[in-house]
Amino acid sequence: MITLEVLEAGPYTTVQDRGRFGGQRYGLGTAGAMDLYSLAVANSLVGNPVFAAGVEIGPLPARFRAVGGPVRLALAGAVRGMTIGGRAVNGQETFLLADEEVLAVRASAEGVFSLLAIEGGIAVEPVFGSLSMHARSGIGAPYARALGAGDRLPVRAAGAWEAERNLKPPPRDKGPIRVVLGPQADHFSGEAIEAFLTTEWGISPTSDRMGYRLEGPPLEHAKGYNIISDGIANGSVQIPGNGQPLVLLADRGTTGGYPKIATIITPDLGRLAQIAVGAKVRFAALPITEAQALTRHYFSALEALAGSVRTIGGGDLSSEFLLAANLAGAAISGDEF
Repeated sequence: MITLEVLEAGPYTTVQDRGRFGGQRYGLGTAGAMDLYSLAVANSLVGNPVFAAGVEIGPLPARFRAVGGPVRLALAGAVRGMTIGGRAVNGQETFLLADEEVLAVRASAEGVFSLLAIEGGIAVEPVFGSLSMHARSGIGAPYARALGAGDRLPVRAAGAWEAERNLKPPPRDKGPIRVVLGPQADHFSGEAIEAFLTTEWGISPTSDRMGYRLEGPPLEHAKGYNIISDGIANGSVQIPGNGQPLVLLADRGTTGGYPKIATIITPDLGRLAQIAVGAKVRFAALPITEAQALTRHYFSALEALAGSVRTIGGGDLSSEFLLAANLAGAAISGDEF
């Protein structure tokens, strides 16, 4: 069996895919990658489905070793250096980790989370439809906890490629994080909503995968800070009693009892997740119809990422290129058989 062995990992190094859905009515959180965009980029490079499980690496260094055979990998997300035996390798490119070679991933220089995709994926059975590790529920596969030294991820043998591949997607939007106001926007005055949208909020050091705490002037509640607990979603922005916003993210619970002033749109959740502690963030409100249209476009764009993959030193791997190349030689209509 070929495995990817963990030699070193920070506390936020976990196995994550898109997440676990269908169990929130029972109190089972979704978990999932903090930045779906980076997960999709890395998986597109190695030829996996865009939301296949990979290794999410937090801001600290990590090291991995191939055991039993070669493993093909690709890293996307936070900007960070990588080496194999002292040789530098690039992010957003595939590379082969030969048997017993060690991949060293440095601490992030820009951003927070990186996604390491493995050609063929992680060869274990999902738990409730997902491999994602959710610490509070104590579930995940192959480990129901963060990864640590000595852990081994069963993987499939690397394919025989003639050339490695890279992907240069367009730069991500650097504007304000976009939100839809509500569902309890009526619990705040117009002045409080204006303050929420115009303040530059700092990312608190107490932030984690469960939620990002924001630091700034306290927002005043117009109707008190307790509501009957109701459902929450990734990106729900709660305002607890201290008036400091709390953005609920991948490892959140499923219900909450503080009013929610806004909800971050899905395409911007990954952008928020990549904002480091101490950095600033601003918000801009959109109508819900625009948010829905942007979300549909976002998922379509993720599914289309494979069409932007290129061979290093070679050409295009898009469907248009492959059709034009006529790789099968002379075509014959199926009607002729």
